Amino acid sequence: MNLIFLGTPQFAVPSLKTLIEHPEFHVSAVVTQPDKRRGRGKTLIPSPVKTVAVEAGIPVWQPQKIKKDVETLDKLRQSQADCFLVVAYGQILSQEILDMPRLGCINGHGSLLPKYRGAAPIQWCLYHGESQTGMTTMQMDVGMDTGAMLLKSSRDIQLLDNAWDVAASLAEDCGALLVQTLQGLDAGTLQATPQDDEAATYARLIQKSDYELDWTRPAIALHNQVRGFYPNAVTQFRGQSLKVKATIPLGERYYDQLPDPLVSQLRSSLNPESGEPGQVVQILKNVGPVVQTGEGLLLLQEVQLAGKKTQSGWDFANGTRLEPGPL
Repeated sequence: MNLIFLGTPQFAVPSLKTLIEHPEFHVSAVVTQPDKRRGRGKTLIPSPVKTVAVEAGIPVWQPQKIKKDVETLDKLRQSQADCFLVVAYGQILSQEILDMPRLGCINGHGSLLPKYRGAAPIQWCLYHGESQTGMTTMQMDVGMDTGAMLLKSSRDIQLLDNAWDVAASLAEDCGALLVQTLQGLDAGTLQATPQDDEAATYARLIQKSDYELDWTRPAIALHNQVRGFYPNAVTQFRGQSLKVKATIPLGERYYDQLPDPLVSQLRSSLNPESGEPGQVVQILKNVGPVVQTGEGLLLLQEVQLAGKKTQSGWDFANGTRLEPGPL
């Protein structure tokens, strides 16, 4: 089966590798976003997908705007591909492109559609405290993740999972699901199911303001914000920016989801004192500071001061000589 793969970030890499290595498929070209300048030297850096394609000797096309790039459109048309596979490409395809391949364009999307359509499904899924997520393959149309669904795979979300953990797991699942989808479509045994638009939710692009922690919110909501927007959740500490990278909500309701040694220490050491939201009420030895929220306590497990390296909550407390009181 002749395929063209469209994708850009690391999330798409396992899918591309799976398709390259599969004996039933031939990836004849890869379409990815243009190289971007990064770092102090503004060096042009290729996308992770481009790096894999180049290593595999696959032609790479990088149009600025695929819908308007005449050369790329001609190449796509002349490819006579059976299917275009799209995983986190980063551009919207026109109806003209969607109609080109024999089997259409198939997208691997990181949510259980119709929930969390849009650009950041994994992040918002965690932010909202979902206990399960997954991958969906769908037949693409011109809408934003509105196409008919083909196959799904699901996974549970654990209390301490962050967006990177979940993304890495789903990225691995995506490749296998795309293979099953292609085989089913080619054999004529797979039927698409329309999405229920009334059940749809939207995962919008994340804004800088979404990273700001509001300590009047409940501990579990802050924890979900930290892990959902990992590693960028931020608060203020002594006039400096403090990234909060890992937290643990405290309380009996969460203990069955935490490591036994930590639970034993919490039960023996955590005191019942409370304070105003945003105040450090206790510093647990070898663990880290405990902060009062609008509802419940939150342990700061991993943080990063502006201009410094990431450190454990305990090392942060020692290094800054942190004491109970305002954070």
